[in-house]
Amino acid sequence: MKATGGPGIIGLEFAGSLGRVEEIQAEWGGHGEYLARLSLWIDFGFMAAYGAFFALAAVAVRDFAAARGLRRLAAIGVVAPACAIGAALFDFAENSLWLLVLGGHLGEPAPPIATACASLKFLLIAVAIVYSLAGLLAWLRFRRT
Repeated sequence: MKATGGPGIIGLEFAGSLGRVEEIQAEWGGHGEYLARLSLWIDFGFMAAYGAFFALAAVAVRDFAAARGLRRLAAIGVVAPACAIGAALFDFAENSLWLLVLGGHLGEPAPPIATACASLKFLLIAVAIVYSLAGLLAWLRFRRT
């Protein structure tokens, strides 16, 4: 999409307004818009994979932390799996909105809502990733001893 002269998919995700979406569509042209839609469709499989992976990783970290007496890490594990699932659900809503907007079926306020979904998606998946990495570090520390 960048080769067409416009921004990548992240630029669309944070467009925030119908006016900016129309500018992006003009920069992309027909081929760039086709590639954007293709990217959004492919992402549906990816969101299911990362949502499930990080939810299961968070559950594993939570269980490991509880078994090792790491109370704070285990306590955070109560919400971390939900963060991963929530990220995937916000991604689903976001992609659905962008596909409708790019298809000309929705106007305002869809772009700001989709951008809000993207922001929440990134925030929630960051929590799940950081929690999983914290668990990995804790596991490595216990493995050494």
